[in-house]
Amino acid sequence: MSQGKLDGKVAVVTGAGAGLGAECARVLAEHGARVAVVDINGDSAKAVAAQIEAAGGLALALQTDVLSEEAIRAMAAAVVDRFGRIDILHNNAAALDLAQRHADRDVCNVDIAAWDRALDVNARGAMLCCKHTIPHMLATGGGSIVFATSGFGQLGDITLTSYAASKAALMSLARSVAAQYGKQGIRSNAIMIGFVLNEHAQKAVPEEIKQILLAQHLTPKLGSPRQIADVVAFLASDESSFITGATLPVDGGFTSHSPSMVPMREFFAKMGSNKL
Repeated sequence: MSQGKLDGKVAVVTGAGAGLGAECARVLAEHGARVAVVDINGDSAKAVAAQIEAAGGLALALQTDVLSEEAIRAMAAAVVDRFGRIDILHNNAAALDLAQRHADRDVCNVDIAAWDRALDVNARGAMLCCKHTIPHMLATGGGSIVFATSGFGQLGDITLTSYAASKAALMSLARSVAAQYGKQGIRSNAIMIGFVLNEHAQKAVPEEIKQILLAQHLTPKLGSPRQIADVVAFLASDESSFITGATLPVDGGFTSHSPSMVPMREFFAKMGSNKL
């Protein structure tokens, strides 16, 4: 991808104080964007903004709770006050900490507080960020919005019911925004992220689970944060100017194949042939 393709652009990245959000903020800055690093943890946001500026970029750290509409409105205003415009919104913030994971189980055992938190942070928060950044985008001729979703939002699984519902909602929201504001220059897409070995996954996910997931990917390795960030930068740029209203799998092929693929692959390996 070309360097400098986001020169002159201003990007807002939510949940950018760590993990995938932090990497996306850094990569957008590498491509020339001025980046608002938005996170509920103000110190984490400042640390990422400092990294961007140490590398020669421009960044603004903003402590923002996406549960608060007033905080989001103020965040958008602060970005415009500092940088003069908003061109890119990456809705990355999500509730998926360890306590949330433990409470977000199958339907009969899901904690209702976990359900409410997932929908409020992941879906409502993204909607509010759109609500208060889109007017600024329209004022300067348009922009690009990227929603971070998951294969859980498309495929049923045995846990994380609330998280799955919230990510499915984001896929729909991405299409709604594309339909409502496309003629005014705003593109809106979702990326459906596979299992990525970020700092959290490296520490918290058992090796056996990683191997189960790797078997279902069609790539030799699980994903990296940089691989996700590169796609966000592509969708944020004019290189993707004819892509909108789409959900793009960035998942190593995880959602592309039959559920029977892995056991069939093992069966054929034992048989020494794939003749049916």
